[in-house]
Order: sequence, then structure tokens, then C-alpha cells
Amino acid sequence: MENPINNLEKYIEHTLLKPDITDEMLVKLYDEAIQNRFLGVCINPKYVKHAKNYLKNTDIKVVTVIGFPLGANTFEVKAYEAQVAVEDGADELDMVIDIAAIKNKEYIQAENGIKVVVGEAGGKPVKVILETDLLTRDEIAEACNICVKAGANFVKTSTGFTKGGVGATVENIKLMHEIVAPHGLQVKASGGVRDRETALKMIEAGAVRIGTSSGVEIVSRQEIPAPINEVEY
Repeated sequence: MENPINNLEKYIEHTLLKPDITDEMLVKLYDEAIQNRFLGVCINPKYVKHAKNYLKNTDIKVVTVIGFPLGANTFEVKAYEAQVAVEDGADELDMVIDIAAIKNKEYIQAENGIKVVVGEAGGKPVKVILETDLLTRDEIAEACNICVKAGANFVKTSTGFTKGGVGATVENIKLMHEIVAPHGLQVKASGGVRDRETALKMIEAGAVRIGTSSGVEIVSRQEIPAPINEVEY
């Protein structure tokens, strides 16, 4: 990949995962992705078909979420979500790890929850969201090792839905990269990446993807205020 300073748009997954999405908001997201040549858009599962159709004449990836945002769905539900997402045309799947299983040291449970999604992904890349705001450094490391064993393609920091969370940090990106890179996995930074400087720091630390709803501001060098008591996905 080219120098991110000159090619930052190709790291960005332009994201819209709010509960109150309108058709106008979706079309705006797609048009911004097209205009800015973003790598992809990340949307809720019900919009995958719509996104795939709208973006059919582009090379923009359609990314959707599985077990979002809590990671507390059963294996059967996660597997079905993945199956439907792939059938609807999703190019990549971002699933939330079973956070409670990590906290409770139920590591086989967490691993199997990832495996069922990988098994239904049809070879599509699977990114596992660790929700790093809720984990200790040791738990992040354990979760990364689980993702390696489960056959995931990426580890990812955050959903952006943890109240009071900070989202992606350089320290966590470095830790995740150090653990998974030797095994061929990559890292996605998401949560709180709202400006160009932060995005570049995440890439320097090891991230190859940036999940953000501030992509336009990042590539246009604008700055926007952080939301109060909320992490930006």
C-alpha cells in the first residue's frame, strides 16, 4: 500500500451504524465513499443489499457487523447472521467477540463463537471486534491469540458503543499488531478516530484499516468536535 499520507482514503471504512438511520443518511454515506474513493463502507446488516446495489459499479467494499454491538448472541444466531450477510453480498464481516467469555476466561467459548462465523463467511474476511475499552492488557492479548486460533483475518479495537470509552489507542494497536501480525492477521482501528493526525498515528502503530464516521473530515483535513460522552465509531 502507498504512503498513507498520500493515500489515506484507501485505509478508511466509512461507517454508519446508528439506530436512527434514514435513507438519506445512507445515500449520503455511499456518495461520500464514492467521491472520496474510500476503501469501504460499514453498515448494519439490513442495508447490505441496498449498499451492494448502490455501489455495484465501484470497487468499494461493503462491510457489515455480526453479533453487534454486545457479542452476546448464541452461536446459532451469529452463524445465521453471517450466512445471510454473505448471501446479501457483504464483502467483509466485522463480528463482536464474546466479551463476557473473555472476562470469565471461557476461552474455548470465545474461540468457537468466532469459528462459527468464519465457517459461514465463505472465505470473506472476518474481523473480530475485541471491545478493548472493556478489557485489560492481558485480556486483549488473550483475545488476539484466540482470534489467531479461530481463523479470523483481522482484530479490531472497538464498536464505539461503550459509554465513556476512548476507543482505539496507539498502545492497544501496537499490542494487537505485535501479537497477530506474525500469524498473518491484520489490525483495524475503530472508535474515536476523528482526525487525520490520529488516523496516521494508528496506521504507524500497525493498523491497515480505519473504521470511522469522520472519513470525509480526515481526508479533507477538517477537524470536528468530539461528541459528549460518546465514542465515535
